[in-house]
Amino acid sequence: MANKKIPRATAKRLPIYFRYLNVLKDANKQRVSSTELSEAVQVDSATIRRDFSYFGELGKRGYGYDVESLLKFFKGILHQDSLVSVALVGVGSLGSALLNFNFHQDTNLRISAAFDTKPEYANTVKSGIPIYPSEDMVKQLKEQQIDVVILTVPGIKAQHVADQLVEAGVKGILNFTPVRLSVPKNVQVQNIDLTNELQTLIYFIKNYTEDSVE
Repeated sequence: MANKKIPRATAKRLPIYFRYLNVLKDANKQRVSSTELSEAVQVDSATIRRDFSYFGELGKRGYGYDVESLLKFFKGILHQDSLVSVALVGVGSLGSALLNFNFHQDTNLRISAAFDTKPEYANTVKSGIPIYPSEDMVKQLKEQQIDVVILTVPGIKAQHVADQLVEAGVKGILNFTPVRLSVPKNVQVQNIDLTNELQTLIYFIKNYTEDSVE
C-alpha cells in the first residue's frame, strides 16, 4: 500500500493531515470527521475523503476516522517510524538558519551533515552538526548513506553541485536556489523559491481580497 502511486497534490497534503492528527492525539481526541479535518487544515472535506480513498477504507460512515489508527497509518505511509538523515549543502545565511532549526525535535528528520566551500567552515561543528569541506561531499554522502539533501548554494553553483549529488547517489533534493535543476528521472527535486512565493502572496493580496477592485 505504501508504494501505491497517488497524485502529487494528494502526496503534498499528507504531511498536513499527519501534523493535525498529532495535535488531536495530544488533545486526547479519539475520532474526527472529514468536516472537522476540513475546518482545521483548510482543505475541503470532499478532497480529504478523496485523498483518503486512495488508501482504502480508513474511516466508517457515521463514525468518522479513528485518530490513533489513522495516525499510525500515516506514520507508516510517510516513513515517520524510522529516523531519516538528510544533508545540507551551503552554510550561508539560509543554510545556517536551517541548521539551527532542529527538524528532529518535531519529526523523524535530522540534518546529520553539512557541506560548504568556505575553508573556515571545514571540519567544524555548528548547532551540533558537523560541517565538511565540499571536496569530501560525494564521499561522505555515500559513506553515510544519505539520500536527501537540502540545497542552499548560490544559483551559479547549483547545477554543478546537483551533478555531484547525483554522482553520490542522492535520490531527493530540496532546492532553495532559483535554478531549475537538470537531474535524472530517478531523482526527485522539490523547488522552494521564497521570492516567487512572496511575489505570489502579494499578488493574491492585491487581487483576491474582498476589497479588491474588479
